[in-house]
Amino acid sequence: MDIILDYNWELFISIEVLSLGSLILFGIFRYFFKKTRYSLMFIFLFLFLLIIEGLLGLYVYRQTGEISTFQIVIIIFIIYAFTFGILDFIKLDRWMRKKIGKLRGVELLTDKDYEIIEKNNNPKYIAKKYRVSSYIHLVLFITVQAILWVIGTESLAEIKMYLSDFSWLGNENAKGSPYPNDAAFAIGVIWGIVFIADFIYSWSYTLFPKK
Repeated sequence: MDIILDYNWELFISIEVLSLGSLILFGIFRYFFKKTRYSLMFIFLFLFLLIIEGLLGLYVYRQTGEISTFQIVIIIFIIYAFTFGILDFIKLDRWMRKKIGKLRGVELLTDKDYEIIEKNNNPKYIAKKYRVSSYIHLVLFITVQAILWVIGTESLAEIKMYLSDFSWLGNENAKGSPYPNDAAFAIGVIWGIVFIADFIYSWSYTLFPKK
C-alpha cells in the first residue's frame, strides 16, 4: 500500500490550501504586524510547497509509469503560479493592504494603487483587458495545438480529416487522434476545455458589461 498514491489528490489539495495560507500570512505579518523579515519566510514557504507539489507529481509518475490527469493538473497549477499567478498575487497583496490598512487606521496603498483600483472598476477597461488576454490565449492555444497535431499526424490531409470529424474527442487515449501520445492527448483535450471556458468568461465582460 502506497499512501502517497492512494491519497495523491488529498495531498495536492492540502498543499494548495497551505500555499494560499502562506500568502495570506505573508500579508498579515508584513502589513499588520509590520514584521517584514518574518513575512518573507512565508514567501519561501510558498515556493517550497510549489517544489513539493512538483515532486509529488514526479513521484506519482515514477510509480505509475504514465502521465495522468493528476500530473497534468499539477503542471497547469505550477505554470499558473509563475505566470498569471504573479498578477493574482499582486491583486491579493493590494487587497490585503487595503483591508489591513483600514483595520490599523493607516494608509498602506499608494497613489498608483488607487489608479489601478479605479481602472479595475471601469467596465470598459476590464472588458478590453480580458479581450487582450483572450487573444493571447487563443494564439498560444492554436500554436501549441498545431505543433502537437503536426507531430502526431503524417500529412495535411490527415489534419483536415480530424478537423472535419471530432469524434476522436470521445477516445480514452491518443489512438485514432491527431496527438502523438497519450500525454499530449490529455493535455490537448483538457487545455481545450479550459480554453473554451476561459474564452467565454473573458468575452462575457464585453458582451455583458457591468453597469
